[in-house]
Amino acid sequence: MKKILLAIMTFMMAAPSFAQFHSGGFTLDEENIYWGARIGIAFGGISGDIETDEGRTGMTLAGIVGLRVTENAPVFLESGLYYTERGGNKLKGPANLNLAGHDAHLNYLEIPALIKYGISLDDEVAFLPFIGPYLGMGISGDYKFMKHPEMGFKIGCGVEWNNLYAEALYQFGVTDIADPDQFSSHGHALGINFGINF
Repeated sequence: MKKILLAIMTFMMAAPSFAQFHSGGFTLDEENIYWGARIGIAFGGISGDIETDEGRTGMTLAGIVGLRVTENAPVFLESGLYYTERGGNKLKGPANLNLAGHDAHLNYLEIPALIKYGISLDDEVAFLPFIGPYLGMGISGDYKFMKHPEMGFKIGCGVEWNNLYAEALYQFGVTDIADPDQFSSHGHALGINFGINF
């Protein structure tokens, strides 16, 4: 946890040195493309037949790209590549699985497809509520009793001041990640990310 907080603080202190201070990484009243970087914290868990008794706090790192998709409204499509640490601790579930002592530390690569709508407060600040699906593939961690792929949805809201960006989000899996197949479980997480847009 200390390493995650230190990484976020270092990133946020460095960001102003290379940010171009104009009205956000994009302009709400014209077509354009933007890109950026994100770092943050994910508070994950698993629920269902196999679930976690304690959540897991992990790190999120990402590179993103966005594109305005309409001329008449500030609607953007945003995607990118995310590394996120989710899962949870102290698995519990059916007695015949003998889950005692097992954790589910699930580290994913995720590709989202988020629809964002820009709400400009003034020349420097904009709110960006968003929603959309994501596809995740497990790349490392303790996957005993869990499957690697996951699909789900993210919903949240970001705020941008000049080029600096922050967001809060909730993501929930819609695919069953429990293994064996006769059981059903889904992942979920709250996230807080910080970053910069260009």
